[in-house]
Amino acid sequence: MEWLTCIRKAIGYIEAHLQDDISVQDAAEAVHISPFFLQRGFSVMTGMGVGEYIRSRRLYEAALDLKRTEDKVIDIALRFGYDTPESFAKAFARFHGSSPMQVRNAGAPIHVFLPLRINVQLHGGNEMNCRIRKQFSMKVIGFQKVFENETAYAEIPAFWDEVIAKYTKNIYAGDPPANAYEKAVADNSIGEYGICIDDLGDGRFRYLIAGRYAGGQVPEGMVVYEVPAGDWAVFECCGPLPQALQSVNTRIWQEWLPGNEEYELAGNVNIEWYDSTGKTTDEDYRSAIWVPVRKKA
Repeated sequence: MEWLTCIRKAIGYIEAHLQDDISVQDAAEAVHISPFFLQRGFSVMTGMGVGEYIRSRRLYEAALDLKRTEDKVIDIALRFGYDTPESFAKAFARFHGSSPMQVRNAGAPIHVFLPLRINVQLHGGNEMNCRIRKQFSMKVIGFQKVFENETAYAEIPAFWDEVIAKYTKNIYAGDPPANAYEKAVADNSIGEYGICIDDLGDGRFRYLIAGRYAGGQVPEGMVVYEVPAGDWAVFECCGPLPQALQSVNTRIWQEWLPGNEEYELAGNVNIEWYDSTGKTTDEDYRSAIWVPVRKKA
């Protein structure tokens, strides 16, 4: 499905089910796309996560119901997914700046939050450095952690800091491996890839700090994963992190996918590649984003 059509249909699905128990997973399944890719693209294009959008729309519609109906507050709270009047009142006040009863009885102003309309302006004259690459299946080994779609982008950098401090710092300093974990890091160049694997459901995905698996011992707690074969759109990046990679990522979702007449998203794996020979603060540091794609029918 064309990317803009996918996002618009996801918004349409959310709007039709505001009073139902829906999640990012449900919206993604409705438009036949990975929840990870829906969340990432939605966030880049709108500046908010899917869950935040659902909550904001529900709280706006709840405020309208307070103004135009005489329904009990508890009934409105339940209608829009809140189990108790207390949890509803807390979320409502945080969003609108007034309590439900202040809106109903005193006509307090509300925060207007209308359905999103997605429009993209494509910019010419500055092509992205992208190539389509056929990739055989690839085994990687690394440290894995499960993240929630809603909070992943704030939490993943801390995971990197944790792994670097605990397992890679000595290796990167040139010291010989002191244990099985440091040996695995050295033998498999762990840290070359950051891999998102969207195969858990329930708004969660696996993230691996990984390297190509060269065989040998897999220390307890580490995992081996086989990246499936397929076509990948490889977006090369040059510049210090994280700014350079974030800029390329934004352009992928705002420009390359909406304007691409030949390829669309496929699969449920996303890869970031990091040059292990350079410093991430260098002006010419090299990195890349790999996005699984297929030719449009």
